[in-house]
Amino acid sequence: MTTAPAPAPATGSASVQSTDDPPYAPPYQSYVYAYPHKTAYRELPDRPALRELWAGEPQHALSLYLHIPFCEVRCGFCNLFTRIGGPDGLTTAYLDALERQADAVRAALDEGARFALAAFGGGTPTYLGAAELERLCDIAEHRMGADLRAVPLSVEASPATATADRLAVLAERGTTRLSLGVQSFVDAEARSAVRPQKRADVEAALDRIRAAGFPVLNIDLIYGIDGQTEASWLHSLDAALAWQPEELYLYPLYVRPLTGLARRGEAESPAQWDARRLALYRSGRDHLLAHGYEQVSMRMFRRAAAPQAGVSEYACQTDGMVGLGCGARSYTSRLHYSFDYAVDATEVRRIIDDYVATETFDRAVVGRAMTPAEARRRHLVQSLLQAEGVALAEYRARFGSTPGEDFPAELAAFTARGWLADGADGSDGAGRLRLSPEGLAHSDAVGPMLFSPEVRTLMAEYEAK
Repeated sequence: MTTAPAPAPATGSASVQSTDDPPYAPPYQSYVYAYPHKTAYRELPDRPALRELWAGEPQHALSLYLHIPFCEVRCGFCNLFTRIGGPDGLTTAYLDALERQADAVRAALDEGARFALAAFGGGTPTYLGAAELERLCDIAEHRMGADLRAVPLSVEASPATATADRLAVLAERGTTRLSLGVQSFVDAEARSAVRPQKRADVEAALDRIRAAGFPVLNIDLIYGIDGQTEASWLHSLDAALAWQPEELYLYPLYVRPLTGLARRGEAESPAQWDARRLALYRSGRDHLLAHGYEQVSMRMFRRAAAPQAGVSEYACQTDGMVGLGCGARSYTSRLHYSFDYAVDATEVRRIIDDYVATETFDRAVVGRAMTPAEARRRHLVQSLLQAEGVALAEYRARFGSTPGEDFPAELAAFTARGWLADGADGSDGAGRLRLSPEGLAHSDAVGPMLFSPEVRTLMAEYEAK
C-alpha cells in the first residue's frame, strides 16, 4: 500500500453543451483511495494520547501498515512521501525509530488486540536489504503481535530491488501478495515517465518473483504517458498478461505539483489528454475483460478464480488501521492521524530526520476528527468506487438511513451523467448502489464530488511543500 497522493488540479476544458446538460466534470480530478485526504489534516493542538484514542475501539481485526520512505530513484510522476536513498546508517536509524513507535502503539492497544491483515508500503519497502527486511517483519510480528504467516501480507517492490535474497525473506515470512511497479514494458515510455528501467530488467525481476512462489502477483501499469498509443498500451498489457498475474492495476498518469513531470512542458491540451486517457482506459479495460479478468474497481482487475490476497486498495484504509512509519496514517472511528506530509525532497528529508530523532511516540500529532456525517461520506466513497458498490442493508444497519437520503444532490448529479447503474437511485434490484461502467470510468471525478465542503476548504488551504 502507498501513502495517499496529493490532489491533482482539475484538468480538461468544458465542451459545448446544451443548457440541459450537466456541467462538464473533468474525469481525472484526484485519485481517491482514502477520505478525508491527508491535505485536510492539521496539527492537533491537544496531541491526544494514543491510549485514549484506541480506548473502546474494536480491536479484534485490525489492519497493520508499515511505511518505508526510501526509493532507489524518484519517478517523474511520483508525489509519494519518499526520498531517494539515504546517508549511511539512515535505514538502521529509521528501523530503530519504527521499533520505538511500535512499542508505544502496542502499549496503547488492548492486550487482546489482533491483526487481520498487514501491508508494507512506501516508498519501496524492498529498498531495505534482506537483513533489514527480516527486522521489519520482526517489528510487525514480535513488537506488534501480527502473525504474518497466518494473515494476508502485501508488499510493494520495484524491479531493481526485487532481488532473490530479498524475495526469499519475504516469501519465508509469509508474504501472500507481491506488487511490482512496472508502469510500462516499453523502454521509451518508461524514460518518458522518468522511470529509468529496461524491459529486460523487469522481465528478470518477474522471473525471480514467480520463482519465489508468492500466491498473488500484482503488476502496476500506467496509461497516459507522453507518446503512448493504443497499440503500445496493449503491447504493455500483453507483456504483463504473459506472466499471468493474479492482479493488474491500471493507473491513469497524473502530473502533480512538485514532481519531475510537473517541471516539463505539456505536449497536449488538458482536454486532449483527458480524452486520450479515457480512450486508453477503455481499451485496457476491455482487453483485460476479454482475457478473463474481473473488474474490481476503476484501477484493479483480478484474474478469474485467482486466489485473493485479502489486501486491496481500500482494505488498509478502513477504521481500525494502525500505521507505523513517518508517512503512515492510522484510523480510529473518531480520529484519523499521522505525521507531517510533504512531497518536496528537502521537506521529506526534514520530516524523516525528525521522525528518526523522536524518542516518544505515544501521542497523535497531525490529524482530522471524524464526525458522523464524514463517516457516511467515507463509507460511500470506499464502497461506491468499488465495482460491487454499496450494500444498502449494510449502510442502513450502520447509519440508520440510505445513501439517497443522505446524499440526494450528489446522487442526482451522478444519475444525470449516467454514472449510476440501473434505476434513478442506482439500485440494481439486488440491494446494492453501483456505478455504471461509465461511472467507474469517471471514478476520479465521482470521489471528489463526494467530498464535504469542510474538507474541500481544508484541501484548498493546504500549501504544498
